[in-house]
Amino acid sequence: MSDEIEVKESTGNVFADIGVSEPEEALAKADLAARICEIIAEQGLTQRQAARLLGIDQPKVSALIRGRLEGFSLSRLFRFLNSLDRDVEIVIRRRSGTKNRASTRIVAA
Repeated sequence: MSDEIEVKESTGNVFADIGVSEPEEALAKADLAARICEIIAEQGLTQRQAARLLGIDQPKVSALIRGRLEGFSLSRLFRFLNSLDRDVEIVIRRRSGTKNRASTRIVAA
């Protein structure tokens, strides 16, 4: 019996690595949600205060913070960022020549 563990190199997207459908969207949503949570923490908001500011109820803020993003579209997450006084820019450019395929990513400034 072998105790060897098979190791595979990551694609750079954990959602693609584990076989999630629409992995780039899942990663973008996770990145946006993480940034929203950082801003909420930076502002010292309670979940109830954040809910009021975002126009949702407290259980949805809890779900967002816990990474349960099924009910959150990208556009809804963009609106949350706007509600937290953040601009959102979408930049479209030609694929980098070094990549096998085009990608979607979130860059926070």
